[in-house]
Amino acid sequence: MRLCWCRLCQYLAAGNATVNVVFPSDAISVEGELTDYRSVADSGNVMHRRFCPKCGTQLFSEAEARPHLVIVRNGALDDTALTTPGATIWTAQAPEWAWIDAALPRHAGQPPPVA
Repeated sequence: MRLCWCRLCQYLAAGNATVNVVFPSDAISVEGELTDYRSVADSGNVMHRRFCPKCGTQLFSEAEARPHLVIVRNGALDDTALTTPGATIWTAQAPEWAWIDAALPRHAGQPPPVA
């Protein structure tokens, strides 16, 4: 699990960091319709952000550069305690008031891929 403070994630999380869990794409199954929003992240990755077209809930992100991984919004999981944060990323874009756990590894921008 990573906490992300990039500006796009701050928009998605109403001004806070997003909380994301990375899974192998073949470990995820989805029932129901998703809407896709394609964008280019600050890292340069082409991203697909998928959300529920009925309620607008953000569910997943996928980077074209790493199609074998799916980034799941922790709040979309039934078990939000499945894992605990392992790092905070894009801290350089966090607002001055952001609370960033000093016990976690920090990355000013995009860290190396997890897989």
